[in-house]
Amino acid sequence: MSPVPSVTDAVEVRLESVTVEFGRGRKDPLRALDGLDLDLRPGEVTVLLGPNGSGKTTTVNLVCGLLRPTSGRVWVGGIEAGEDPDGVRALLGVTPQETALYEDLTAYENLIFHAQLYRVPPLERRQRIAEVLELVGLSGRQDDRVGAYSGGMQRRLALARALLTHPPVLILDEPTLGVDVQSRAAIWERIRETARRGCTVLLTTNYMEEAAALADRLAVLDGGRIVAEGSVHELQRQLASDVIELDADLDTAGVEALSVLAGVLRVEGNPPRFRLWVADGQSTLLSVAELMRDRGVNARVLSLREPDLNDVFLELTGRELRD
Repeated sequence: MSPVPSVTDAVEVRLESVTVEFGRGRKDPLRALDGLDLDLRPGEVTVLLGPNGSGKTTTVNLVCGLLRPTSGRVWVGGIEAGEDPDGVRALLGVTPQETALYEDLTAYENLIFHAQLYRVPPLERRQRIAEVLELVGLSGRQDDRVGAYSGGMQRRLALARALLTHPPVLILDEPTLGVDVQSRAAIWERIRETARRGCTVLLTTNYMEEAAALADRLAVLDGGRIVAEGSVHELQRQLASDVIELDADLDTAGVEALSVLAGVLRVEGNPPRFRLWVADGQSTLLSVAELMRDRGVNARVLSLREPDLNDVFLELTGRELRD
């Protein structure tokens, strides 16, 4: 399989004190971003996580030059996005949530159109198309109509299209939405390889497994603000707790006794399945077992673990449903 071409010019992306309001002049304008500061570095995958309405898509649109900030500034490779959107777009490869492919055309025809649109030198077009098709595992299907592709194949073709121009910045908005496990794994590997070659990668996702697998840095958005930022491990350790998964037929009094046990920070769930947030997993586990024996309750510990990324996300953004 062909390697991703190296990026010759490292490009940093910076958002500085960015605020975006929709409906300005109204009584209650919607503030989509509120003083956002974010740096995207060459050779790293930065993943944006957040509930619906947190500002992820607004952030992507700002970097792509599709939106101007109400206040603050956005730079891509030293170019201010709002002032020179064409200059910024020349530096970007983008895979939007909607693949935006021409289904009546073949994969090759889609890519040759994109190459012409982005002024890829004519002598390089065929070679580049062959490279990116091999990269995403579609070389043998280049002459098939895209409308006959599966969803996963269309996502892979969208990634190939984004890589065709050898962009120093790659923007991926939920790149594996609705794809099968095999396609997802293939796309993940291509994204990792792209970053290793020096590309600056910004990715949004609602899949915690995907974020954990790909992120060099995570930025958790809520209410238009970054509420946490760092590596997956750094965010996990911010909770300073372990998690005990417990299966036990506890009555109300038993749950109350469990919640006030030394080392137990919080109890969640309902009989028979409980989740305990604890300060020290091993020592608290012994105390939980002793309490179960004293109350004559049959209990089974399902797991003792560090908080995972899903735990971190819910702790930071809450558990209520968002529209």
